[in-house]
Amino acid sequence: MKTTHKVAVNTLIAVLLLGLSGCSGMSTQDRSTAIGAGAGAIGGAVLTGGSTAGTLGGAAIGGVIGHEISK
Repeated sequence: MKTTHKVAVNTLIAVLLLGLSGCSGMSTQDRSTAIGAGAGAIGGAVLTGGSTAGTLGGAAIGGVIGHEISK
């Protein structure tokens, strides 16, 4: 089970990095929102053992925090 969890987290990180490579045309606030959502999704997945609700909740909270910090 731990191997599956590590693979899922590593895959999520890889997808996040690939997705952020398309951020060159984004504003600073948009970029901060995307980074916050990605970090929140990873944090939510890790804290809840990979549950979907934890991942989505972390992404939502991280996105809001990233959006507000960059103002």
